[in-house]
Amino acid sequence: MKRSLILLMFGALITPMAHGATTFNLAATATNEVGVAVYRKLAAGEANLCLSPYSIEMALAMTFAGADGETRAEMARVLHLAEGNNDAASFAALQYSLQQIGATTAELIEQSKKNGGSGEPITFNIANRLFAQKGYAFRQAFLSLVKENYGGEFEAIDFVADPAAAAGRINNWVMDQTRGRIRNLVPENALNKLTRLVLANALYLKAPWAEPFSESTTQPEGFHVRGGAPVNVPTMRKTAQFGYAKGKGYTAVSLPYLGRDLQFLILLPDEIDGLRGVESRLGANVLADCARLRTQDVDLHLPRFKLEPPTVSLAETFQALGMKTAFDIPRGSANFDRMAPRKPNDYLYISNIFHKTFIAVDEKGTEAAAATAVVMMRATGMPVAKPTPIEVKVDRPFLYAIQHVPSGACLFLGRVTDPLNQK
Repeated sequence: MKRSLILLMFGALITPMAHGATTFNLAATATNEVGVAVYRKLAAGEANLCLSPYSIEMALAMTFAGADGETRAEMARVLHLAEGNNDAASFAALQYSLQQIGATTAELIEQSKKNGGSGEPITFNIANRLFAQKGYAFRQAFLSLVKENYGGEFEAIDFVADPAAAAGRINNWVMDQTRGRIRNLVPENALNKLTRLVLANALYLKAPWAEPFSESTTQPEGFHVRGGAPVNVPTMRKTAQFGYAKGKGYTAVSLPYLGRDLQFLILLPDEIDGLRGVESRLGANVLADCARLRTQDVDLHLPRFKLEPPTVSLAETFQALGMKTAFDIPRGSANFDRMAPRKPNDYLYISNIFHKTFIAVDEKGTEAAAATAVVMMRATGMPVAKPTPIEVKVDRPFLYAIQHVPSGACLFLGRVTDPLNQK
């Protein structure tokens, strides 16, 4: 019998690990490559879009640690990872760097309060967990690698006795880690008595702007919903030093969050109906180049928005990207022998990948959360002079990202075609 595995992806924060000497470049590049690939697969139609490249890559990187043979080679190609285990240390280094953001901004706020200021630090939570069938023969080396490099704690759970209760436990953990923003990540009846492992990542971010917008300047302004006729939407306005650059067919603007290690990136098409053209040129290299834009005075008009899309299944997306044997296609091909001993009639494969996100952008800053679950199943078988500010009106469908500036890694990536629609 083959046993299934489920990957859950969301946003949260974990205990710091001493991997500062290891470069996070591999993890950051892999995160953005996969993020762009998934974005393109999900970008059919004209709807709003929000995904977390970091959460997706983190959950799958943990799963990759247990893969072997052709399954491992296939996953390495799709996930832009090395077939060795060097990537685990790189993800640990990136996670450690991200974790420091909360502590650094807490110190900034403390110093500000001593001088009569106020404010709140960035809240950044990253959490990983392995929900595993109790009594199943998981390899200790796999469990140790995931715990040491990803902070993924092991929790024994009984899918065989009560899969619905197991799903409830996982969903409650995700909800707790994301401050209630991600609910019901695992859909009803997604788990069954053959489920053996759910690998989950949770990510939660609440980040104030380095300089907030004034609520008094927010006014209704026209936005070309889905590239059509303008509709009035609440639009924030601020003139400040923002990152700015002109690209081929678009304008890039970056807004720093408190501490300036995170930024909100906007890729605004030059044409009202130019979103598809910008999406076609989107690549990991474009995102990397935008991590450190030169600052200029910008008069920015930015609509408020809030997106709460439902849980999406990424199984078909990753199969289309070329990750087939991990899903046991063709039957009998899945190889996760580094996770648990593979037997002809008893082995693990990925049955599904669930992903869910939340993002809200307003005058104070951004609140965002994401969750990803991988389900493994058992089955039978600087300017000198101050120039005039450049006016940038975000009045048409645009791409956005939340980036870790030192690495360029995208924690969130998406598009807004209709600021008034939360889906």
